[in-house]
Amino acid sequence: MKKKLTQEQINELLKTLKVRFEKNMNRHKDLKWEKIQQKLEASPEKVWSLYEMETTEGEPDVVEYNKKTDEYSFTDCSPESPKRRSLCYDYLAWDTRKANKPESNVIDKAKEMGIELLTEEQYRSLQELGKFDQKTSSWIKTPSQVRELGGALFCDRRYNTVFTYHNGADSYYAARGFRGILKV
Repeated sequence: MKKKLTQEQINELLKTLKVRFEKNMNRHKDLKWEKIQQKLEASPEKVWSLYEMETTEGEPDVVEYNKKTDEYSFTDCSPESPKRRSLCYDYLAWDTRKANKPESNVIDKAKEMGIELLTEEQYRSLQELGKFDQKTSSWIKTPSQVRELGGALFCDRRYNTVFTYHNGADSYYAARGFRGILKV
């Protein structure tokens, strides 16, 4: 897989991210785009991951800054689950599925993109910044004790409430994708 962007792709992505950043200041009060852009320009592999998030319509934006680690967290902020859907949870679930296997799985897709799945806590924090997944749902990082029993977790927002649900890890739906997080 090619993990290199042209300068034109980089410039276009940075422009898009900056416009989104400035349009949604409620997500990152007191942060300055210039500092974030400097960190991005020093990390081409992170820019590539953001490009992947963007091209799958994740609309990544900065949602947190960690002073201790000096890291900015970009999260998929698209109103509905990004266009990386119809995926079962992980390779084991995909591999054991006998019929109608989906194209891939969430864990491998996130790893290919260089991002992590949101935890339930991160998903709930994102929902404090807006209303997401009102028509779709998103797989989240599943605790090993649930996964070992064949299940996986996903979340959505219905009735102005954030719900966490379970499903067989081998299930997949056209309206269920995943949201990722990237620390820069």
